[in-house]
Amino acid sequence: MQIIGTVITGIGTVFLCLGGLGVFRLPDVYNRLQAGTKCTTLGAFLTIIGVGIMHPDWLSKTLVIALFILITNPISNHALGRASRKSGVPLCDRSVVDKADEFEEYKEKQ
Repeated sequence: MQIIGTVITGIGTVFLCLGGLGVFRLPDVYNRLQAGTKCTTLGAFLTIIGVGIMHPDWLSKTLVIALFILITNPISNHALGRASRKSGVPLCDRSVVDKADEFEEYKEKQ
């Protein structure tokens, strides 16, 4: 079980590093939030589950923590993105599609 736990923890660590690289390299807030959300959610989940596999007496606690991360991380990043949009943070010049304005018009018609 040690080897399986170490491999899963290592994969999670790689995802966390890739998420950090994405946050560093991507051009605007919205792209950075997307990279950070996907990579850090999966990376933290795998890292915590790997620790739970390496220490079976901690497994129930690590499952609760991992479930909490799976629920709260995407919700909090969605709130950050929405707040950025409402406060007027612009998209990158290279962004091609912006469906948010169309959605607002659709909501107003309803």
